[in-house]
Amino acid sequence: MELRDSLYRSPPSFGRSHRFSYTTLINMSAKTPTFYDQVYAVVRRIPPGRVTSYGRVAAMLGRPNAARAVGYALASLGMRQHPAPPVPWQRVINHAGRISLPDMDGGATRQAELLRSEGVAVSDDLRVDLNVYLWEGLHLVELDDIIAGRP
Repeated sequence: MELRDSLYRSPPSFGRSHRFSYTTLINMSAKTPTFYDQVYAVVRRIPPGRVTSYGRVAAMLGRPNAARAVGYALASLGMRQHPAPPVPWQRVINHAGRISLPDMDGGATRQAELLRSEGVAVSDDLRVDLNVYLWEGLHLVELDDIIAGRP
């Protein structure tokens, strides 16, 4: 790593009671993916015919309390340029096995149709049997690659 690609930074002083000093080396050339990009990378790996929950995606990324943020990331797909490859957003449902989109604009119906086209049984009340269709997730090595931004 070249010096121009790194930055030396010391933490703020904690007062007289702490008389230690250290410097950390931060690699500025490494590009860490955003949380949304990490969500998309995990969701792209969910195989057709399987589902997972917002909370499980968040937990895989080391943020077990960020289920709602996973939902925001997937909801923002409609407002962003479509990333390549496409993100199969329909494979993420809530922890109880329900499609949690409101059906005001047909979103829940569309999600159910997409899941059914992949072979997932969706009941009339928009439930999926997690005992049958739950995706167990990624191996730790794969998750580490996603978090670090490695292809």
